Amino acid sequence: MKDLNEYKRELSQAGQFIKQHDNYLIVSHINPDGDTISSSLTMALLLRFLGKSFTLVNEDPIPDKFNFLPLSDQILSISEIKNTFSHVITVDVADQKRMGMISPLLTDDVEILNIDHHPTNDRFGHLNVILPTAAATCEIMYDLVKELNIPLSQDLASCIYTGLLTDTGGFRYTNTSPKVMRIAAELLEYGVSPGEIAEIALETISKNHISVLQIALSHLQVIENGFIAWTYLKANELPQDVTSDDTEGIVNYTRNIEGVEVGIFFKEVKGNVFKISLRSKKYVDVGAIAKAYHGGGHARASGFTFYGDLEEVLQQLIDAIKQSEGWKYLENKSN
Repeated sequence: MKDLNEYKRELSQAGQFIKQHDNYLIVSHINPDGDTISSSLTMALLLRFLGKSFTLVNEDPIPDKFNFLPLSDQILSISEIKNTFSHVITVDVADQKRMGMISPLLTDDVEILNIDHHPTNDRFGHLNVILPTAAATCEIMYDLVKELNIPLSQDLASCIYTGLLTDTGGFRYTNTSPKVMRIAAELLEYGVSPGEIAEIALETISKNHISVLQIALSHLQVIENGFIAWTYLKANELPQDVTSDDTEGIVNYTRNIEGVEVGIFFKEVKGNVFKISLRSKKYVDVGAIAKAYHGGGHARASGFTFYGDLEEVLQQLIDAIKQSEGWKYLENKSN
């Protein structure tokens, strides 16, 4: 577990970095989710309060459901930005690959402040604020707001709350800590609408999602004595206008089956290129498995990209899962 004093030092250094410079590029991770979007917008609001200039960027489109968040319309694509930056802040980005193809936007002497909660983060920044025990990067952003003595507002509260809500699965996952609930309770005092945000961020789904979910469920298989469930979507099965948000959450249907420990979802983005999502309930560290394939994430939720045959990677994953300490414990527990 991270030393609290070390974390406080990192927060203090981040605060000094923010105060000392200007004209920041704020980078959220590719295939953006609620936490990375909310963290980047929290940072933007924080900088705006301090009178700093900033540019928000993401390689991929922001899911429409997060358009309700303040400043979300200011997140630009890489092609929309023509100038370069010597000071960059990344949020919820576990490694440099997750920043996307932003290198043309960076000066040779660029300095990066890396703020993240992924245990697989490789500390690529010149300054790093990494807290693996945080439920979401927005939890760290809340601490940074407090470090800089910035007063909470409804806009700030809504962004931080959305990040906490989405990365804890509506305050249901095991990362939902007493601290998370205390922060959430405080944010409600600033006019956050919990029912409205939950409806938009967690409950509302697209028609495309229903279509691809039907296909994925038709492929679903449960194997290894009921401990592993997996499914897939091939590229030629996806609607032309499908987005990453349309396939979000499909992996949970595999993990949520009674008795299943590990759920796997393969999404083919093009011929023999698969985005693979892993989820586990209690014992298997899927973050370690994803890291072995140059991916990342958390012990209970992770992912990576694989180039090759579906059956090949499936067998490799089954072998890796069965070699894990968590699987061995599960087998012994079941015998």
